[in-house]
Amino acid sequence: QVQLVESGGGLVQPGGSLSLSCAASGFTSDYYVIGWFRQAPGKEREGVSCINRTGGTRYYADSVKDRFTISRDSAKNTVYLSMNDLKPEDTAVYYCAARRAWLIRDVQAMCTVKGQAQYWGQGTQVTVSS
Repeated sequence: QVQLVESGGGLVQPGGSLSLSCAASGFTSDYYVIGWFRQAPGKEREGVSCINRTGGTRYYADSVKDRFTISRDSAKNTVYLSMNDLKPEDTAVYYCAARRAWLIRDVQAMCTVKGQAQYWGQGTQVTVSS
């Protein structure tokens, strides 16, 4: 049984930093893509950042480039999202998602094409406010 569990959300002031973790378990293959998505009130779900199994291929949405960093710890089977210079518009529920994939092009597709994700976590709330 595939399971994704997010953690690390909370309240942070504008300009602050926060790190999220996604612990994955139950995968029968190492060939999968993991991504972070977010959904703010009144807005559509947005693909934030996605990463392949080795961590060598990464995709970032334009809204978070140069501020967020996605990384992967294979030993712990965990994906992280380091968020810096947070802005009020970053406020959202952040979800971890995954799908079986092994092509470099699948990384960007995971974050930009609807319906790609096969498994979802329950989400963690990130609130950026003074």
